[in-house]
Amino acid sequence: MAELTQSPTDPDFVQNPYPFYAKARARGAVHHWRDYGIDCAFSHAAVNAALRDSRMGREAPEELKHPRPTHLRDFYAVDDNSMLELEAPRHTRLRKLVLHAFTARGIAGLAPEIETLCHDLIDAFPEGDFDLLPLYAAKVPVIVIARLLGVPDDMADQLLAWSNAMVAMYQARRDREIEEAANAAARDFSAFLADYVATRRRTPGDDLITRLIAAEADGETLSLDELIATCVLLLNAGHEATVNTLGNGVKAMLETGADPDWTSAEMIDATVEEILRYDPPLHMFTRWVYEDLEIGRTSLKRGDRIGLLLGAAGRDPQTWDDPDRFDPNRHLKPHVAFGAGRHFCVGAPLARLELQIALRVLFERLPGLGIAEPPVYANLYHFHGLRNLMLTRG
Repeated sequence: MAELTQSPTDPDFVQNPYPFYAKARARGAVHHWRDYGIDCAFSHAAVNAALRDSRMGREAPEELKHPRPTHLRDFYAVDDNSMLELEAPRHTRLRKLVLHAFTARGIAGLAPEIETLCHDLIDAFPEGDFDLLPLYAAKVPVIVIARLLGVPDDMADQLLAWSNAMVAMYQARRDREIEEAANAAARDFSAFLADYVATRRRTPGDDLITRLIAAEADGETLSLDELIATCVLLLNAGHEATVNTLGNGVKAMLETGADPDWTSAEMIDATVEEILRYDPPLHMFTRWVYEDLEIGRTSLKRGDRIGLLLGAAGRDPQTWDDPDRFDPNRHLKPHVAFGAGRHFCVGAPLARLELQIALRVLFERLPGLGIAEPPVYANLYHFHGLRNLMLTRG
């Protein structure tokens, strides 16, 4: 195992982290990333195995849990009730309850509404060059989730502001200012949702919040804190993944000249999966170690943390031929962009549906799209997404 040094906020790394991943992976599956102070898995096999290993998880071992900082009390009141950060038995219970409300059939039924939304957003594009991110990539997921929750469309910008402030807590650039903004966003978002839940208890609607209130499994229901945390998670994780994947995907297709058949459902599916493999929206996910174990010929002890490099896993030449080439026609294999195992992204079916429709409608409506200015990635690591994507209609 090597000692690696690479600042995750270094401008060159932010623009293209893949050469660092390739050099690390060539030296072995697991190395110590000094800047993070933890061991990290870089190969697809090691990342995939760790994601599925019950001897590792998101919650810190009891002996390593510390009181939350006072200035982050409101943030952790949400985060500590999020199933993303929990393990069995709470995680199992919460996931089961959420899946009772967040059904695959219900998600599939959103397709016509998502398609109409995409057309409406494109109709509103300005003449001339335009930035795809704020006008389309960011709006599609936040409006879809707002409608899913039963929140009015005119709340979308506020939801987006809360989401952006909160997810900055997971970025390498985090500082005290970001922490205080995240705490304020968590406080305001939670207060809004508490009021909205109270309204839906009095007057149920045909929306996800009403279904979450009613969800029951094995005689259990969601507490108010769990319900709020679940709604926040669906917005924050769902929005961040989709906006970054849409931007990264359009960039990849235009730069490589990829021209998939948008009349083929199979080809659309393959294009979305290739985008997720090639340039995923989340590059690192961490785990705590609960038992002494070995992964990638590296020994880990209880209380250690390991970083799982999802971005590196998707470019592993041991799994994909010529992995640095974007190719929607390549043979499909399972990737780890949505995780794996018990924490596999509960919103993956919705994200895939949004991406399939949003990409198809965009390129059908504007087949002459081109890049107007060189795209620049934002300093978001361990997320990976563009600062803007200026396009020309062609």
